[in-house]
This record gives sequence, C-alpha cells and structure tokens, in this order.
Amino acid sequence: MSEEARPPVSLDSQNIPSALTDLIFNLKIKDVMTRSVVTANKSEALRTIQRRMKEANITGVPVVENTRILGVVSMHDILTAFDEGTIDEPAETHMTRSLKVLEDDMPLSFAINYFNKFRYGRFPVLNKERELCGIITIRDINTTLLREVNRIVENLEEELNRTVQDDRDADSLQFYVVAHDFENAGRASSEIKKLLRQHGLDPKIIRRTAVASYELEMNLVVHSTGGRMDFRMDREQISIRTRDDGPGIPDVEQALEEGFTTANDWIRSLGFGAGMGLPNVRRVCDDFRITSEMGRGTETSAMIRRTPAEEAPAAAEPNDAAQGG
Repeated sequence: MSEEARPPVSLDSQNIPSALTDLIFNLKIKDVMTRSVVTANKSEALRTIQRRMKEANITGVPVVENTRILGVVSMHDILTAFDEGTIDEPAETHMTRSLKVLEDDMPLSFAINYFNKFRYGRFPVLNKERELCGIITIRDINTTLLREVNRIVENLEEELNRTVQDDRDADSLQFYVVAHDFENAGRASSEIKKLLRQHGLDPKIIRRTAVASYELEMNLVVHSTGGRMDFRMDREQISIRTRDDGPGIPDVEQALEEGFTTANDWIRSLGFGAGMGLPNVRRVCDDFRITSEMGRGTETSAMIRRTPAEEAPAAAEPNDAAQGG
C-alpha cells in the first residue's frame, strides 16, 4: 500500500467541468469499486501471494480471515521480503497492518480525497458490518468516470450548467446544488446575500434571507442527490424555491421538529445534520411550505416580505466563511 499514485482528479470544482463534479459527488464507492477481490490468508507464504499478484496483474492483496480484513500485502512488502530473504515466511509477519479503509456507502469524493491525501494505490472497502466487500483503485475511478461522462454528457450540458443571470438585471438567480459538495456548500446563499447588499435592503431582511437560503442549500447538499435552488425578488417579497429528485421525506412534520435528523454518522462527523435547518427556515420566513413524495423528491417554497408587518424571530446567521464567501 506504500506506492505513490496520482489522484484521478482534483476536487476543486471551480476548475473542472460541472458534469464531472456532479458525478464525483453523486456516485458512491460501491458504484465504482471492484467487487471480485483477490485475497490471501495470514498463513500463506509471501512467495505464494507474489505469484497470485503476478497472475492477476495486481500490486496489492488484502489478507483476510473469513470476511474480516487483517492487513494488506503490497508490492513494496514483497520487494522488501526478497531483499531481506523472508519471501517464504507467512503473510501475517510482514503484511501492512496499519490500514486506511473506505466504506461502500461513502460518496466517491471521499475516495478521491483519500488518494490525494495518502498517495496509496488502492484502498480496501468495507460494508456496514465491517466486512471486506471490495477494493477501489485509481483505475476503477477513472474508468467509471469516463464511462459515465460518455453516457450522459449530452443531458448534463444543459442540466448542470449553473445559470446565474448578470447582476444588471439580477432580480432572479438560479443555482444547481451538488450533493455532498461540502467544499462549495454555501456559495449559492453567499451570492444571494451579496445581491441583497448591492440592492441596499434592510440588514434584518438580508439576515433572514441569508439564514433561509443557507439552510435550504445545505438541506440539498446533505439530504438529497442534488437539486436546484431558485431565488426571485420583486418589490414586495423575496422567494426561494428548491427542487430535488432525492429519496423524499417520510414525515414532513417530523422533519420540521428541532433536532430531528436523518443524517448518517459520517455526515454528522463533519459537523452537519444537526436537525435545525428546516426549523430555522420556518422560523425566519413569513411563509414556508414543503411537499415531498417518497422516491420522487422534495420541493420547498420560502417567502420573506421586504416590508414585513412584524419582524419574524431571527435564527443565528451563518457567517460568510461558512457560506463560501
């Protein structure tokens, strides 16, 4: 696992096509990984494993016991064993035990970050039961991305282009929000906040709109498969609408309860999914509605009057850094 490898792509979505960015953040590791894994057991001699690696044309083999991974024998381990005269010793005495692993349900972006950070040639993939279920390499990622881009490029050209109208007639803005793109999360709400400042709106209205737009954007990032956010402002009101084709919300009223969340552990470990997003939107808006259908997606509609009859309670405003601007 020690050989260096170039990552398949940088995750700076400002410098790569939007179609490729969308694929990276929507594909999961289980969609890309190799499921048929060549393995070894801990008692096998390194020489035997080296022959197996040569036959399979691979440079690393997980060492497993039943379905549990114990370590990995890499080409570096094999070469070291030849140099030290230990090539006939069992794998458990020379395998790499300090492992970096991925989970099959993680977004592909996690794997790309791992390749960039650790410079390994492959990573074992585990399922929820912590069993070895696959292995992912840079070749797997590049092959999948090329295949998917070729398959859907014509549709993505129109669908995934973010169309922000020129500020000279910018009474409406449209954004495409990419699922799990935490690096760029908040940029749409930052653009909205900047536009409102340019129009010289009341700071209280700007603050409420910033909260609503940020929370709705993050809801798309965390809970959907990506979607659109549309902003519109006229002389009387500000409206923000979102639409996604995600899994849907089983119980809308429950989703509006403070502290309720369906975010998984790795989302919460990143500091997101606290269960306050939708309640915050409802708190700062003059009107907020959600419609959702299981398997068909969710739509939200938020409205803030530019001259409200009475001031709505304010939620904490996300800072500029959190909004990517």
